Amino acid sequence: MSEDIKFSTAGFRAVIAGGLTAQNVQRLAYGISEHILEHPFYGFEGEGYKKHCQAQGKKLKKPLVIVGFDTRFLSKQLAYVAANALVQNGISVKIAELPLPTPVAEWCVLNEGAIGAIVITGSEGEYFVNGLKWISYYGGIANNEIMEDIEKRIPAPNAQILKASSTEFGDLNSAVVISKDFRKAYLNRVASLINTRALKNAKLKVAVDPLFGSAKNYLRDFLEKYGVTVEGIHENDDVLFGGNTPNAGPVSLTELKKLVTSKKLALGIACNPDCDKFGIVDSDGNWISANEIAPMLLDHLVRNKKQKGRVCRSVITSTLIDQVAKAHGLMLRDTPVGFKYITELMISGQYVMGMEESGGIAVANHIPDKDGILSCLLVIDMLATEKKTFKQIKKEFYKKYKQLFDQKVSMPKTETEINRIMERLDIKPPLSINKTSVWRIDSTDGFKFILKGGSWLAIRPSSTERLIRLYAEAQDEKLPAVLIKEGKKIIDSIV
Repeated sequence: MSEDIKFSTAGFRAVIAGGLTAQNVQRLAYGISEHILEHPFYGFEGEGYKKHCQAQGKKLKKPLVIVGFDTRFLSKQLAYVAANALVQNGISVKIAELPLPTPVAEWCVLNEGAIGAIVITGSEGEYFVNGLKWISYYGGIANNEIMEDIEKRIPAPNAQILKASSTEFGDLNSAVVISKDFRKAYLNRVASLINTRALKNAKLKVAVDPLFGSAKNYLRDFLEKYGVTVEGIHENDDVLFGGNTPNAGPVSLTELKKLVTSKKLALGIACNPDCDKFGIVDSDGNWISANEIAPMLLDHLVRNKKQKGRVCRSVITSTLIDQVAKAHGLMLRDTPVGFKYITELMISGQYVMGMEESGGIAVANHIPDKDGILSCLLVIDMLATEKKTFKQIKKEFYKKYKQLFDQKVSMPKTETEINRIMERLDIKPPLSINKTSVWRIDSTDGFKFILKGGSWLAIRPSSTERLIRLYAEAQDEKLPAVLIKEGKKIIDSIV
């Protein structure tokens, strides 16, 4: 059993040449191989996978794994390490010829009936970080049960099973590994979810920023095929990501904002390097948060695409989505933070959309996990279908729904301090905040103090770092900052 390799909410991630080494990738691949061959539910002979294959009309003679990589330093080479380890254990492998976005890998798993996929990616981490994601047969990131099972099966660093090839990671065993370009199948699927006729007629001009990541082979190709004029930046290879943190937030998209305004474009779209999250910039260069984009897209899907179903969101995602769901008669469900909880619900096929405030959206009739590429294209689809600018759509949207404002901050704390804070809030929670009574406390994930009038403050520990995160939302634009300040006082009074 491994003690040094642990999965977080989105797989394993570590500093390159520190915790992330060729040997550790090989060890992870061996643990995954054993999981595939032996798990009674999620494995190749498992009940869950067999039922899944029957439902999908798939029948494979031996387990197949898709292997992909992002644009980070050593990602492709480490993907070769994983691929070679899998075939040594009798597992068939199809490896991507080009950098493979995580949502594309997830779609390929479903499309090919694969038992799963390995993607070497650090997602939106710093340039010196990389990692490995395991995607299970249902087309989403592995759940807690799968991660725990794989961790138990990872061999020790000195295990005899490990081969010398962990240091010879530049070569691929091409005799038994099939290389494939997965773009066509995925983009055809996306086209079925987009109003391509409206896109062709709209004659839109947009900016694209893949942030030096794997979206560079997808966004431009799709949009230009359907008549959209594209201005692009950061479409070249740069393992340093231009010296910036490659997330799709407002700071990282400064150059995209300038491009949109200088060229007078309709919109700017961006994805983080492995494309599980997205960023949107309007024609005035304003970054639009997922807390606004998700409700607007839900309204678009229901009104213009006639989709129906339930809605799910993480507990700290904006309640603006609640307004839209209620207006359309859609049942809404909260989940803990972490998209895997949303994925578990999306798998049921009963949900039209699942979302989280950090930039993740999943929609029906696609993969059950977040897809930044599709999210970007759906925003453009909304403009083309409505035949309006983003500002016009937003203005009309807020005639129907109450606009909300939010803020989020993080506070570094020790593990002892974090435990003390959570214990105190559980035993003695505040009964009023900013001189307003606490109406209800939601403990789905940490503590969300819902105040009389609907504004709220949430305090929860990060699941990946030693941080306490504070979130606040209100109709008054200035109130979130006040609530965050009050939240800091509460924490300081405890530690």
